[in-house]
Amino acid sequence: MSSIAWLSKRLDDGRILCEACNQRCKLHEGEYGICGVRKVEKGKLRLLVYGLAAAVNVDPVEKKPMFHFQPGTKSFSFGTVGCNFSCKFCQNFDISQYPKEHEHQIFGRELSPKQIVELAKEYECASVSYTYNEPIVFFEYTYDTARLVHEAGLKNIYVTSGYETHKAIDELTPYLDGMNIDIKGFTDSFYKEICGARLKPVLDTIKYAHKKGIWIETTTLLIPGHNDSDDEIRDIAKFQVDLDPAMPWHVSAFHPMYKMTDVPPTPSYTLRRAYEIGKEEGLKYVYVGNIDDEEHESTYCPSCNKRVIDRHGTIGQYVTNLLDKNGVCPYCGYRLEGVWS
Repeated sequence: MSSIAWLSKRLDDGRILCEACNQRCKLHEGEYGICGVRKVEKGKLRLLVYGLAAAVNVDPVEKKPMFHFQPGTKSFSFGTVGCNFSCKFCQNFDISQYPKEHEHQIFGRELSPKQIVELAKEYECASVSYTYNEPIVFFEYTYDTARLVHEAGLKNIYVTSGYETHKAIDELTPYLDGMNIDIKGFTDSFYKEICGARLKPVLDTIKYAHKKGIWIETTTLLIPGHNDSDDEIRDIAKFQVDLDPAMPWHVSAFHPMYKMTDVPPTPSYTLRRAYEIGKEEGLKYVYVGNIDDEEHESTYCPSCNKRVIDRHGTIGQYVTNLLDKNGVCPYCGYRLEGVWS
């Protein structure tokens, strides 16, 4: 199943420039983009996975992770095969890297944008999340779906590595309510050697999406010996504080996966150290992930420090939200930042 990948343009030399992500692939006839799912055929760029969902689930929104976005609700979640990154630690490599490792083969269940909205409503979801692989590589599919989701009164969430072009964000802004953006590390060498990308475009995306008014939470998977030094953790925290101290930061545990099975899991003390560094630098909301730690997964009011959202059990399993529909603390009246209804 394919569709015209309209976020593209023809260059003077005849090649097609893909304008969805900051890899900005320039492709001749018959060539595939880095993602493996965008290909030039008969002079046009095509999205080969349009309407083909490789993974579909109904998840707690906390699993995205989004902690300040309609807490305690369900999000209809789906993704396709393909990715514009090549992270050696990828947790979903079986779908994200599939086309690259199987001679450009693709797979997926036929699922139209209309069907996605119908299923989201059937399962009483408050939102639709574009996740599991990188959503910008199937941009046109997400765009058409997001418009219908918006019309149905539900919200849209991108779970992304943050390589969207400004043009893509401009197109999505009327329909996109939230993003969880990975800050995978804070050195360009880490991005180049481990992820097949660069750092600056990610930081630019976060700044631009924030400027456009999209609710953003960020996630950093801390990998022992690679991106978990105090200095690097502090640099990430400082970047966020300078942009918006109320932007939640999730620091998550790495588990050996894909091409990094020789690296040990992240110790819990590393996550708690990152939590403390984030707080020291002035972030209002820091959370640990991928381990069971109720104290550091719950939300505390920045004004009175009372626990206002309690989280325990498997991610999103037990959520008790004491805030009202506007995010107001019942103890002191402070309005916590987020999307609460």
